[in-house]
Amino acid sequence: MQRTIMALLLAGLTLAVGAQEAQNDESDESERDVEFVTSYLSTEIQFNPQKSFTSTEAQLYTALFEGLVSYHPLTLDPVPGVAERWEVSPDGLTYRFYLRGSARYTNGDRVTADHFRETWLELLRPENESAYSFLFDVIEGAEEFRTGREPDPETVGIHVEGPGVLRVELAHPAGHFLDILCHHSFVALHPDMLESGDPDELPAVIGNGPYKVESRSSEEMLFTQNERYWDRRRVEIPRLRFIFSDESADLTQRFNDEEIDWVAGGMLLDQVKYEDTIQVNPQFATTYFFMNTERPGLADDEVRRALALLLPWEEMRSPDLHFIPAETLVPSIPYYPDDVTGITEQRVNEGLEILEDAGFPRGEGLGPLVIRMPLGAENDPITTLLLEAWREHLTVDVELESIPYADYFDSLSGDDYTVGQISWIGDFADPLTFLQMWTRDSNLNDSGFASSQFDELIRDSMGQTGNRRYQTLADAEQMLLDSAVVLPVSHAPAINLIDLNRVEGWFPNALDIHPYKYLEFAGRRPLPGTAERGEDARIPVGLTSRFD
Repeated sequence: MQRTIMALLLAGLTLAVGAQEAQNDESDESERDVEFVTSYLSTEIQFNPQKSFTSTEAQLYTALFEGLVSYHPLTLDPVPGVAERWEVSPDGLTYRFYLRGSARYTNGDRVTADHFRETWLELLRPENESAYSFLFDVIEGAEEFRTGREPDPETVGIHVEGPGVLRVELAHPAGHFLDILCHHSFVALHPDMLESGDPDELPAVIGNGPYKVESRSSEEMLFTQNERYWDRRRVEIPRLRFIFSDESADLTQRFNDEEIDWVAGGMLLDQVKYEDTIQVNPQFATTYFFMNTERPGLADDEVRRALALLLPWEEMRSPDLHFIPAETLVPSIPYYPDDVTGITEQRVNEGLEILEDAGFPRGEGLGPLVIRMPLGAENDPITTLLLEAWREHLTVDVELESIPYADYFDSLSGDDYTVGQISWIGDFADPLTFLQMWTRDSNLNDSGFASSQFDELIRDSMGQTGNRRYQTLADAEQMLLDSAVVLPVSHAPAINLIDLNRVEGWFPNALDIHPYKYLEFAGRRPLPGTAERGEDARIPVGLTSRFD
């Protein structure tokens, strides 16, 4: 009898402790579900969408700002944002947007059509040199105003028909216009943000998106829900925390420990605990070198081509070094011509002969050749191959210059280097996003490349449709590749760490853009084909691999 009583007492104690542990686990889980943590590589964050162009800022802006339309989280198609609906004229030249009366900034002010007009005109002002302003060249009068050829803003086809109605007149039909408007550069800025000159200096960021800035520093930021957001009932996660760090081992371990929900940059894949949390998908992106045509001798197409012919392209594009080696700038798109090709092999004798005929024997008179890379890329094998090839075949000095990542992109606007490297993610799934940036008046044309023939092809494509348009764009791409302005290396995949058994609303997509509005925590579900046995049911990396 005493043994039975003791057993019952022990069983009761075990149940009580178990219940308490379960309650604690539930409390911990609940606390984790209040805050979503994302880590990014260290970078300087601006809160002026007109001045920024990094992918990290683009992700953050999905939480803080909203345009007339926004990205669908799965398809990336434009969906209603501040504009609840729109109309397009039969000739495709007039767009009329009807704004929500409930669209509000974080300070309670209504978002109006006039705010969009004033923001867009500010974007187009030539003195601002806004990175993506050239995408608005499809609007009547925008290119002339942007380039300073027409100083009167009234000539630009952006008109206000009332607080809630914005009319846009295009210079020619452009089927990609709504896709463009998804981009963060084309959101409306509150007048205080617009008039400040430097929104980063304001005590508070006034946005109109699903979240607002609670605190910010160079290492960490906290966003909380914007209670004035028109679609706030759709926003599930109360807080977003952002960590900025280059400590890949630490970030990976914290992800394994579930302290970080999404690692968007800087991870060690061989240290990830569960392979199903590694998300790798094709991306509309290309990593490429480009030559600065403002350097001595490099305005000559033949000289650039000669330098490119000295490089060991088969090694630089080796499948051992890249997920998807690339010879073209534009990634594969259905119906886009597949006969576009760049320089594919090393031809040293031909390259040296061209240089000598151009008056630069073995590069004399061109130097020094400065290869500018982000800090850390100096040990990259592709960079090493480029450096060694030029040093072997040329007598001119060849230098490697490393720039901290936070300053790298700004440094590319100068003329004090020869070659730079970029991984460019398209802003919308169309070849134009890779090609229009190389026009003479583009604010993203760091190469200084200028060709009236190339510009004419881009302009012609604006008024074309279907296969004819794609062929015109392919002809423009071929020009860039033949003249060695752009030297593609690979089509970069998107690589993220995130547990999609726990997070819903995050979808792999070609632009690697994931609006924070749609994210929410889900209950843990067993993986397909496994029993529901808690954490032990997960598949550790090493037991099986999708990359084998």
